[in-house]
Amino acid sequence: METETHEDSFGIEVILSECCKTAPRCPHGPTLLFEKVCKGGDQGRRFYACSACRDRKDCNFFQWEDEKVSEARQLARETENRSKQPPFTQQEYCNRFRGFTSLAPDEKKFCQDCQILLLPGEHSAHSAHRTTPITIAQLRRPSVLLRPLDNKKSNAQYLFTDRSATFLLDTLAGLGYTKVLCVGTPRLQELIRLRNLEKKNEPMKSLLLDIDFRYAQFYSQDEFCHYNMFNHHFFGGEAPSTILKAFLTGEKVVMVADPPFGGLVKPLANSFSLISQTWRKLQSSDSSNVDMPMIWIFPYFFEPRILECLPSFTMLDYQVDYDNHPLYKHGKTGRKQSPVRLFTNISARDIILPKEEGYRFCSVCERYVWSLNKHCAKCNVCPSKDGREWKHCSVCEKCVKPSWKHCQSCGRCALPDHPCGQGTGKEGCFNCGSLEHRRKFCPLKDTHRINTHQPKGKVSHQPRIKHKAKRKSGAARRAKKLAAQS
Repeated sequence: METETHEDSFGIEVILSECCKTAPRCPHGPTLLFEKVCKGGDQGRRFYACSACRDRKDCNFFQWEDEKVSEARQLARETENRSKQPPFTQQEYCNRFRGFTSLAPDEKKFCQDCQILLLPGEHSAHSAHRTTPITIAQLRRPSVLLRPLDNKKSNAQYLFTDRSATFLLDTLAGLGYTKVLCVGTPRLQELIRLRNLEKKNEPMKSLLLDIDFRYAQFYSQDEFCHYNMFNHHFFGGEAPSTILKAFLTGEKVVMVADPPFGGLVKPLANSFSLISQTWRKLQSSDSSNVDMPMIWIFPYFFEPRILECLPSFTMLDYQVDYDNHPLYKHGKTGRKQSPVRLFTNISARDIILPKEEGYRFCSVCERYVWSLNKHCAKCNVCPSKDGREWKHCSVCEKCVKPSWKHCQSCGRCALPDHPCGQGTGKEGCFNCGSLEHRRKFCPLKDTHRINTHQPKGKVSHQPRIKHKAKRKSGAARRAKKLAAQS
């Protein structure tokens, strides 16, 4: 069982268990179990909430773990879940697409309001909507045709530029991969299919796993599965899971995942690990201890959390940029450049970053780095994470961001205008109050869990440790957050 502090709600942790079959379900599949963690070892109550949506406005499911749910409420919940599922099954979408492609050019229409391909008998029902004619070229680029979802915390669709998608595809093809599992990367899927049509390169197979069911309109059942990467849930029964297993069998497979940046790291890592386990079981005995090759695309400041979950991963300096994101663009300098990077368990030296874009090979680190990422002889590493040239602090004995200066009062490097005198920036243990360790290393943590979930009516004889902590002001918290991102 693993826990992770919820980024926006201090004191809320997600509890990951091996099986989520007993968890109640919302429209996005099995929910996740969270726990309210209280200072000083006070009892923390557990509750279920949506796996994909962190904002109650997007999915208002909430249930205490020990809450008794009436049969009437359960039936109402199941009715609501069904009402929010796609209007057609995957098979029905496939049949509709075959019928659509056989239509005459002037009959091919797309409803922009409903985001659906229209068959001739449906035109009148959408006469008051905005409809546009559709060409064969548009059918091959559904990510351009569909309106991007924009919820940053659950299903935000920031689509790769052709530069980034082409780099990824060229790299994977150069490494000899013949199958690409596209998890939340519809534009990469499109580029693979378009390149196959050109017949200039060795053909590659691809399978798109995405929570956006609208893509089912454009792909066969062997090319798309409606999937929630936050809880490893396949919509549509057992058939999609069988399709995934068939795809992972045989030829050289790699997974490329581009989750919403507001998503929790550990549920994502858990899902990716389950995919890797499925792949491993399908391999020969010689590969039984090998992890599935994976590339996880995420902002660089999540590096500690990702490496904690997946220690075999390495962060590369390549800057991924997006067509429809106002900030994440390649070529900008300083803080304005894209913070999105590649995390992978593929050997870093084998992924060649383009020299014409400013990358170089560091023979000491044995990997390609950004031109401003200078190797530090004292740290024996190319230290920069954000694309700027970092500097070495002899007091901290490590390299830090160029905008930081060493603060004697705090005993660490920080921004010059940081809120000085408010400690070392460590929150300490949320369980016992000690500044010497974090909650997950607390010696009283297990005792706390036992006491928290003991049967009602029984009294714990363990001493309760309470520490009064002054809550930081909103300004101080914002200043700390800015310092961490600078």
